[in-house]
Amino acid sequence: MFTNPDLTALLLTLKLAGVTTLILLLLGTPLAWWLARSRWRFKFLLEAIVALPLVLPPTVLGFYLLIALGPNGPIGGLMAALGGSPLAFSFSGLVIGSVIYSMPFVVQPLQDAFRAIGRRPLEVAATLRASPLDRFFSVAMPLARSGFLTAAVLGFAHTLGEFGVVLMIGGNIPGETQVVSIAIYDHVEGMEYAQAHWLSGGLLLLSFLMLIMVYAINRRFRLVKP
Repeated sequence: MFTNPDLTALLLTLKLAGVTTLILLLLGTPLAWWLARSRWRFKFLLEAIVALPLVLPPTVLGFYLLIALGPNGPIGGLMAALGGSPLAFSFSGLVIGSVIYSMPFVVQPLQDAFRAIGRRPLEVAATLRASPLDRFFSVAMPLARSGFLTAAVLGFAHTLGEFGVVLMIGGNIPGETQVVSIAIYDHVEGMEYAQAHWLSGGLLLLSFLMLIMVYAINRRFRLVKP
């Protein structure tokens, strides 16, 4: 069964995934919209930066984030000068690292969904004197709802399984930065395979159920789409 430290790690992981997903949806939606609509000739550079975590080893990303967020780094030093709390080895640092690491899993589905809408529905709305903001919220977002669902689930699920980035930035502080993936590693290292099975099985089941939900709802959207 789950021990109290395991439950604490599980709750912390769910909190991290929830906060990260919310931030990514808020930041990723306008970014994905711009990437889907812009004709800037150097747009591919920004797309490459967004997709970089897909190919970059997590420990490499975590290392540079640790340098940046540390007390001697540009971001950590600025926070210290302003009297703020340290970002390295803190939950806030985990959120920053998770947002960067999971960004392509949210931005790319949204970008594909916005691109699939095409220009025709928005042009029709424009002829009805809908403002750009109204066209986005009344036309684009409803038509891209399956993309929002996919982005939210993938961002949440990807954050659940993070290891290298969170370990580099947050370390292994129980109740503060110890997420489930790190707790599983601790159990395996201590030859506590039963506890590792419980945590691993729980994450496996949760991830599988979320993917089933995504495929089922997307299938429903395709069936009802005119």
